[in-house]
Amino acid sequence: MGDVRRLSVVGLYAGGFLGPFGGAVTSSVLPEIGGDFGVSAGSAASTLTGYLLPFAGFMLVSGTLGERWGARRVVWIAYVVYAAASVLCAVAWAFPVLLAGRAVQGAANAFTTPLLMAAIAAVTPKERLGRSLGVFASMQAAGQTSAPLVGGLAAEASWRWAFVGAAVVAVLLAVLGVPGSPPSAERPKLRTAWRPDVLRPAAAAFIGWGCLGGVSFLVALRLGDDFGLGAGERGLVLTGFGAAGIACARLTGWLIDHIGPRRCALLGSAVGAVLLALIGLLPSLVAVGVLWAAAGAFSQGLIVGLTALVLGGEGGNRGGAVSVLQSFRFLGAAVSPMAFVPLYHLSPVAAFLTPAALVLLLPPGLLRRSGR
Repeated sequence: MGDVRRLSVVGLYAGGFLGPFGGAVTSSVLPEIGGDFGVSAGSAASTLTGYLLPFAGFMLVSGTLGERWGARRVVWIAYVVYAAASVLCAVAWAFPVLLAGRAVQGAANAFTTPLLMAAIAAVTPKERLGRSLGVFASMQAAGQTSAPLVGGLAAEASWRWAFVGAAVVAVLLAVLGVPGSPPSAERPKLRTAWRPDVLRPAAAAFIGWGCLGGVSFLVALRLGDDFGLGAGERGLVLTGFGAAGIACARLTGWLIDHIGPRRCALLGSAVGAVLLALIGLLPSLVAVGVLWAAAGAFSQGLIVGLTALVLGGEGGNRGGAVSVLQSFRFLGAAVSPMAFVPLYHLSPVAAFLTPAALVLLLPPGLLRRSGR
């Protein structure tokens, strides 16, 4: 029995891998997808938005519904649906079919991430919450790291193999499961998650992730256009973002527990903005790769700090609250390609400086208001 529970706890943390992996798996192979279906790279970027919009939209309610129905049952069903949708993407015979599979992937994954985070907060002492969320964030960073690399390497044969890998991961997570939790006896209402102390950090997450963690496609486009890198090489460079997040996960958790989640988020916002601006300006491939990796570390400080701020608050309905935060986070990533790909075609430099300015200026104001 103890071994089964330990496996479930492993599944609790390992589940953080799937969301960022699914969201970013096509980021380094947009030209290849476009070539297969006869659409432009800009149209192929809708495979990112097509996943993230349902992911973000359903997370507005998924945490609260999961609290009502029981996390274990909901998460298991979501993994199975995600695996089936991944198979559909792998065998897609037309571009609309691929988009449909991506949408189902996103909707299914909306019922995993917030429930796993709420379960971690429920079993972790408040003074160690930052470190526990740091471990979970390292798994999310692993998904962010491996997605462009797996996608890029798979594209050397066929980008479809990346979705076969996603299906296998989902099946393994379903087998591991999560610690059991009964449905909530209080049946939390949706409005209990829409509190000002949740909405302000959520707005900061929308800007912060959409303009920092969610712009890997911009880096991939620049790597191809300015440095002539192929799909596998682009994926390898983009991997640095998540690798740095993994390496700094323990430090991020330690900072949150010692300087507070708000200060950690502000630090990640400020430094990440400067790094992103330099990525768009510097002419060196090595510099772009190193700065992108550093941005991965500071973006983790931003998003994990915001998550700890919400989960450590005094309000109830933890699952619903963190669900709203994560929804806004990934909604920012979903909007990002639509906002910045056209701008990139007009001015590549402006496409980097604009999100850098937004992430530098807006989250600090939102978090200061939240602090008061």
